[in-house]
Amino acid sequence: MTAIRTLKTLADLDRILDRYAEDPEGFTAKAKRRAQEWNRQNIDLELSDPTTWRKAADDLSESRADKARAESRVASIEEQLRAEIETITIMGREEEAQHARRVEFAKLRYEHALSRAGITEEDVEGKVNYDPTTYRDVCAEACDLPEDLCRRWVELHHLRTELVERNLYLAIINVERYAHLGVGRLDLIQEGSAALFRAVDGFDWRRGLLFRTYAVHWLNQAYRSYLYNNGQTVRVPVYLQKAMKHVRLAQDKLGPDASVADLAKEADLGEHLVASALAAARSTMSIDSPFSGSNEAQTTLSEVLGQADESGVYSTTMEEVTLEDGIHDAMDRLSERERYVIEMRFGINREREHTLSEVAKELGVSLERVRQIQVRAISKMKTPGLRKAIDPFM
Repeated sequence: MTAIRTLKTLADLDRILDRYAEDPEGFTAKAKRRAQEWNRQNIDLELSDPTTWRKAADDLSESRADKARAESRVASIEEQLRAEIETITIMGREEEAQHARRVEFAKLRYEHALSRAGITEEDVEGKVNYDPTTYRDVCAEACDLPEDLCRRWVELHHLRTELVERNLYLAIINVERYAHLGVGRLDLIQEGSAALFRAVDGFDWRRGLLFRTYAVHWLNQAYRSYLYNNGQTVRVPVYLQKAMKHVRLAQDKLGPDASVADLAKEADLGEHLVASALAAARSTMSIDSPFSGSNEAQTTLSEVLGQADESGVYSTTMEEVTLEDGIHDAMDRLSERERYVIEMRFGINREREHTLSEVAKELGVSLERVRQIQVRAISKMKTPGLRKAIDPFM
């Protein structure tokens, strides 16, 4: 038999939580008791429609997307995103604190539902789909999890999403500080949007701060982390990137020709760290990147580097040591018997490779003796020349 469920509006919840908020120290304990009581009574929250935090059409200024249409061109993804964010109303201080209390209450209800079901949050992850317009149907048919647990998850996720959406403008505003550093603006905005969820989870309304004041810390951290990990073709450790910043400042002051010792003294870093930072600061260029030559036709770097008499860009003449030469040079260090074993075992100058037993039969010795000869021969062949020849093929 299906349990009878009661629906409470957010206004009903706010009246209760606002009263609890008069005693900030005791808020959590009171809210926890109320959360458990509502769970036992099968009380659901009536979640707000996302259209309620959108501006009316009359209140909207001409967006970049509108300007693009007026110019008869397709608006870029960023312009469309900015136009969408401009339709979202921003919360005031009191509304923000009130909504943060709702999120905390919903989290307490969700944690209690997990405890009642005897499962962990990892067991729920990925099993409940979320659609703010049809969340009830999703909860009923999503999976084999208890229905009330699905509802608690949806309520929490809906409230967190509303706080994030109504602060998405922060990701747009703060991205300007980092957009000129060689990474995609949309990638940075995506990182910032994800960071807002972490900010929601850590925000404490009791401190009296605006959410935007707290969220900026998470946004800057997300942007810097993305730059550290993706700002260069070859990833450089974070500590070295920070050292590179100090070295660049020292170079700006002392000049590009300053010695490592002078840079280390100016930047207050060790000379070895400065040398590593200078080496890591070398730029990279794609072989397919456009190359501007004297002629007007645009060519790629690979076409400039390629040889006219070769069918492809790569040629063995570009290698200082070929694989064949490297192996032959290394085998010159071997005795006649050692060379014979290596050639037989690895099929060098022969039709196929041979087993230890086949080589032992040819030489009239034991398997162990053949293995010993092979090990000794390979040890002799470990020359720098062979290693240099093999590396490009490994």
